Amino acid sequence: MQDNNKFGTCKYCAPDGSFCQEVDMGNGFCFWHDPTFDKKGMELTDKLERYASSGGITQGLQLKYANLESVNLVRRGSSLGYDFSGSDFYRANMRGAHLFNIRLDGGSLMKTDLTEANLHCAKLQNTNLLGAKLIQTKIDNIQLGSKLIQEKTAIEAMKQGKTDVALDNFEQAEEIYRDVRKASEYQGLFDLTGYCIHKELTMRRMQMAKFSRERIVSKLVDLFCGYGERPANVIAFSMMLIFTCACLYFVLGVNFGEDRIQFSREQVWTQNISEFFSALYYSVVTFTTLGYGDITPTGPSRVIAACEAFTGSFTMALFVVVFVKKMTR
Repeated sequence: MQDNNKFGTCKYCAPDGSFCQEVDMGNGFCFWHDPTFDKKGMELTDKLERYASSGGITQGLQLKYANLESVNLVRRGSSLGYDFSGSDFYRANMRGAHLFNIRLDGGSLMKTDLTEANLHCAKLQNTNLLGAKLIQTKIDNIQLGSKLIQEKTAIEAMKQGKTDVALDNFEQAEEIYRDVRKASEYQGLFDLTGYCIHKELTMRRMQMAKFSRERIVSKLVDLFCGYGERPANVIAFSMMLIFTCACLYFVLGVNFGEDRIQFSREQVWTQNISEFFSALYYSVVTFTTLGYGDITPTGPSRVIAACEAFTGSFTMALFVVVFVKKMTR
């Protein structure tokens, strides 16, 4: 690889292999990419705007504590925003900043003041958002990725047996999701709010002792209804319960008047299929507690029917609560 520093320019190399052409400040890096250069309180709004619009490499910028109030980093005339991947804006003042469609993958907005900033459509995968001030910040259509960087770190630490590291990162992830949830609630972004509520409670569960009663109950609530944010989970559980009970009725047998509905190897397969659908019908009737009385349980099937009827009543009530919560938020 070419030694770019011998020409007196910055040695920073972007992910695409291109070198920064800014002047070396004496530490191997230019003003923008030098992590040792103290930019605390420096008024860099206009300077950064000119640097970005002139085609300078915007990845990997080191702007800790910089004053970037009202900076406009919107890329006019392009469907792609500026790429600030890997850039560090730790504790920077970005109040009122215009960051529409910006890409900040792998970067840091840790404790950055983003009050009244515009992060619409920002791509923030693997971005450190811990402690970022999102007061009245426009965050509609932001992309956080499936997991925060703290989540990934915690999961990896858990695999390596580093429990303290994992718990610390799960706690950080919970805080980030809570902050984003509060900001999205304020703006009426209910889909993002629901997503953050689910993730926030998931991160809280991951901090509980493994196999503890609290963690098991929390996991069951998640599977059952997604902490009240996923009505589809309730429907899926209902369908699974109905089908499972139908199989049990088919095997154990139920009475249909003087006849018996039950699997038998002596019957032809078409008869067994017909009787399975009768058992499925009875399972649906029992789950919904309609109780037509045309089919009645007998023997062990009574226990199954009682459990299904009780669970069905509870599940339908839960579905109404979850569905109404989602629709009226």
